[in-house]
Amino acid sequence: MKIILCVDDRGGILFNDRRLSRDSAVIGDIISLTEDSVLYTDEYSAELFEGLKADIRICDDPLSKAGEDDFCFIEKTPLSGYEDSVGGYIIYRWNRRYPADVRFDDGLLREYAILDEREFAGSSHEKITVRIYGRHRDAL
Repeated sequence: MKIILCVDDRGGILFNDRRLSRDSAVIGDIISLTEDSVLYTDEYSAELFEGLKADIRICDDPLSKAGEDDFCFIEKTPLSGYEDSVGGYIIYRWNRRYPADVRFDDGLLREYAILDEREFAGSSHEKITVRIYGRHRDAL
């Protein structure tokens, strides 16, 4: 599976049980990226995708449901225990610093290489950077 998440410059994901930011351009980009695949997420994140035409599956534990070619949009679901199942990461960076009490452990990226990187203007942030990571063996 491929994990999709949004972080600030220090890897922050949540603060006080709330997402740091939301951006409709990011959600549109995620929908385009996952167009021919299944996108799993949990109930908390489901509201971001309401009314969009995509194969979005909402469940309590999206990481246990996703197959090898599926995507999981993660905000609150811990990644621990699923590291070996992750084939790649798509990380949207807000390029800002927010207060955060839940952070992405970027040590998980040690086995991955950046396959693609691009920037675009979001609806709430003038510059959003997206990096796509694949396992080192896939990058060769």
